[in-house]
Amino acid sequence: MNTHASLHRRILVTLGVIVLFRLGQCLPAPYVTVRAPEDDHPLRWILDLLTGGGLSTLPVFAFGVLPCLAAPPLLRALIVVIPRLAALRAEGEAGARVLTRYRRRLTVVLGLVGAIGVLGLRGQDVLDGHGAVAVACLTAGSALVLRLTEVITDRGFGDGVRILLLAQVLAVLPSAFLRLYERVGWTAIAVMAVVTLSITVITIVVAQGQRRVPVQYAKRMIGVRAYGGTPTYIPLRFRQANSPAVLAAVLLSVPVFWPDVSWSGWLRDEGDPGRIAVYFVLVCLFAFIRAAATQDLVKVVRELVRVGGFVPGIRPGNPTAEYLGYVNHRILAFGAVCSGVVALIPALGLALLDASPRVPVAGVTLQVVLVFLVSVTLDTTRQIEALRQERRYEPFLR
Repeated sequence: MNTHASLHRRILVTLGVIVLFRLGQCLPAPYVTVRAPEDDHPLRWILDLLTGGGLSTLPVFAFGVLPCLAAPPLLRALIVVIPRLAALRAEGEAGARVLTRYRRRLTVVLGLVGAIGVLGLRGQDVLDGHGAVAVACLTAGSALVLRLTEVITDRGFGDGVRILLLAQVLAVLPSAFLRLYERVGWTAIAVMAVVTLSITVITIVVAQGQRRVPVQYAKRMIGVRAYGGTPTYIPLRFRQANSPAVLAAVLLSVPVFWPDVSWSGWLRDEGDPGRIAVYFVLVCLFAFIRAAATQDLVKVVRELVRVGGFVPGIRPGNPTAEYLGYVNHRILAFGAVCSGVVALIPALGLALLDASPRVPVAGVTLQVVLVFLVSVTLDTTRQIEALRQERRYEPFLR
């Protein structure tokens, strides 16, 4: 019964935090002049995606989860540069707690820098009384969003940053789809249905698929009994992410700033097949690099050697590391191509409809929503199933 109550409590906490988050993105900040967007630049699509349209109206939660998204990779870059931070990471749990505090402070600092930058670009003096109040309000909003993400992670379902990012992306989609319907009509519904189904199927297959490398443990004799020798496996899989598609779309939008550069002239046509091909290649490249950088197979091999495990037919040590690296690179290459296909499907769908002047960037919006929706659903389902299993076996644990 306690587990059942915990399940309901987690659902209510997650829904309540989402409601508070959306209220904060609708509550206007003090002493801020709201201006309508002057252009339809592709970078504005990306910023609307990452902030839930907050940079257009500057509410209290103007930056959404953008500071929370930017702080972890920035902290990882600082760990490589600053030896003190690298030493903290090597200290284990104590160092991880200190790095968590640094990550929180860095998120607030990013919110402060963003508030000063946005208000400064709008021509508002941030040193006078009204400007200082607006900066303080936007910075406090970033700190409060950080706390809301932690509440979902600790007491709700799934990762808080991903849940709130999905909520703010879904908030900017209705107006985009309404413009699409007004321009194309019912054909858009059929194309979008095919796009949605294709992305959902590919995302689930890649997320659930894994290559199981068999592992055997050496038998040990303790007294007259033999222990160990049980076969198991190392699951190698590709972890999908939306950051490669977003980064590729941002890079493709940069040549717009360079109208005099001859080599970028063909890139300025958003629906050009060459631009879409470059977009596909960039997504595959970034997805492969990101996945390869987040895996440490050398550590896995060291752990196998320590516990007496080995891959049948492969010598322990460096030969095992080379074999796992060979298998893993093939898996990452296949996953990167799948990520490129997932990024390409909405772009081709919008190009087929001829409905968006910003084909790759508009496709990123749809892709991020669908991939996040599928991944969040899978994670939430796993957590619910874990709680149900805990409730089922709770009488045996008493």
